[in-house]
Amino acid sequence: MSLGQDGPPTRTRMPEGHGGHGGGGRRPQPRRALVTVVSIIALLVAALAFANRGSHPSSSGSADNGTAAGSGATAGSSGGGGGGGKTGTDAPTAPSGQKPVTGKSGGIPSGFAHSGEGAQSAAANYAVFLGGDGMYSAARRHEIVDTVYAADTAAKVQSDLDKVYSDAAFLQRIGLKPDGTAPAGMTFISRVNPVGAKAEKISGDTATVSVWFSSLFGLAGEGSTNPVAESWYTNTFEMKWVGNDWKIVSFQQKDGPTPVGRDQAASSAQDMTNAVNGFGGFTYAR
Repeated sequence: MSLGQDGPPTRTRMPEGHGGHGGGGRRPQPRRALVTVVSIIALLVAALAFANRGSHPSSSGSADNGTAAGSGATAGSSGGGGGGGKTGTDAPTAPSGQKPVTGKSGGIPSGFAHSGEGAQSAAANYAVFLGGDGMYSAARRHEIVDTVYAADTAAKVQSDLDKVYSDAAFLQRIGLKPDGTAPAGMTFISRVNPVGAKAEKISGDTATVSVWFSSLFGLAGEGSTNPVAESWYTNTFEMKWVGNDWKIVSFQQKDGPTPVGRDQAASSAQDMTNAVNGFGGFTYAR
């Protein structure tokens, strides 16, 4: 997929259970220590895969599967029905007619229904926050993790995430400064855009929910060696009902389903920056 880079960039298909952004050329081996951490905590697939491309735009890499990190909010209860010729309530993404949640905790939608639809709404919202740029700020990251994860899981996740996000080499490889901010003249973009969700299994106070989404990740700015790229993933969340809300216990990520890219010219760095700054996110609810 052309990203306006020098050289002949192409989409690289990673092994099952690995994340990856499109890149071109030969894939260097990921750093063993960093990949070990990611494998343990199942986080940062998209970011790490992008980082492992190296500083040259024509190199590419791989990373173990994981959960993403995030900011933003997610999409409305009036969303359209699914495809495949199904109509009405038979469509897997048909709106339920229920109003979206009105509560928030740490700026994140909360108070989801104790139902399959509620679990799907929670998972879609949580995917957005775990996949956005808010996770690159220590204070905001702690707030997000404490909000979306079950309490008995959050402490371990926080510790593991802090190790990864404080890794200066990792931050440098994705083009960020040691404090997780973008260099002067650059805009860091990390945004998850859910396309749909489905309940794989609902049983009392536990749920398994999959969320299919596209991800935008990179640095927008003149001269960026890590331009914003689009990737597609499916996260499968294991959730449980805790304190009158759905919380994450764990999740796994896999590539795709990935649509065929259209032959469209990549936008300028300024246009991309203006779009991300000008178009806000949504709150998702079935």
